[in-house]
Amino acid sequence: MQRRRFLRAAPIAAAATVGVIPPAKADAPYRVGASDVDRLERLHDQLIEDDDQLGGTDAVEQRAAALAQQALALQNGGTASARIRSRLYAIAAHFTDSAMWAAIDGRRLQAANGYLNQAVTLAALSADSPTIVRVWGHAGSLYRHLGRPTDATAASEAARASAIARRDPLYASLTYARLAVDQASTDSPTAVLRNLDNAQRSLSRVDERAGRPSWMRFYDQAELDLLACGASTTMGRWDEAEARAHSALARLQPSMPRNQALVTAYLALAQLHQGDAGHAVATARTVAPALAHGRTAHLLNDFTAHLVETAPTSSPAREWTTYRKEVLSAC
Repeated sequence: MQRRRFLRAAPIAAAATVGVIPPAKADAPYRVGASDVDRLERLHDQLIEDDDQLGGTDAVEQRAAALAQQALALQNGGTASARIRSRLYAIAAHFTDSAMWAAIDGRRLQAANGYLNQAVTLAALSADSPTIVRVWGHAGSLYRHLGRPTDATAASEAARASAIARRDPLYASLTYARLAVDQASTDSPTAVLRNLDNAQRSLSRVDERAGRPSWMRFYDQAELDLLACGASTTMGRWDEAEARAHSALARLQPSMPRNQALVTAYLALAQLHQGDAGHAVATARTVAPALAHGRTAHLLNDFTAHLVETAPTSSPAREWTTYRKEVLSAC
């Protein structure tokens, strides 16, 4: 298995680095400039688009990790101004974070944990507050999936305390929403709902004209609804989870099919827990088979377990079992 993964990933990693590092000159070290960082940032934008389309595949993870190493090679092998060095640390942090997020999304949690310390260190070295928010936010997600809710909440609180989250309502909304998700398994529903309300109020105050990094384009009302759906699912508030899932699906950007699959799986689970097995199975069958991996597959596994537990001989259960065997298992 590891050999097959390496053989798949090696060409991706090699292709990711083509044209990133300029050829070295014999007479002097390379002077790293803004155009070099701009080129890396464009590659990062493409990586995010691939993640939105495909989810956390091995290919996305390995490409991100390879590009992080190239950013660090520029950092260590060239001369640069203090501002360019800060940008290089930031983009290296983003690539490492993207590799971590792809592994989280793909439920490869041991691999994700391997990126964590470097992502946090690089973000701190960049001294860039938005980068720090992104890394701590994904660290919280990793800790939550690892079953470490206290650490997850602490990571989200670190993001909440950042300068940009205090200054910009969009970052404030994102950090409140992520904190609510992490609190859902440990704190009272009142605390979770209070932070979701804070996230909604902050989002309503966002100035769309303010300049922000391109990676923040993902955060909007649909993403807030998705995060709230996740929190409601953890708390077992199934009617709220269903309402948030419907709201997210109505607002999702067409460029984010991975999130559409994820929200649809949440919706099916919420419908099933409210006793509507037939409708739930019909919803689950609309998840794109090619995207039924990682977090989405994990939700569908929970869906299957609950369906078999509560209605093992029902027509919806037989229909779903056949569909999983003939369609999902073939992808």
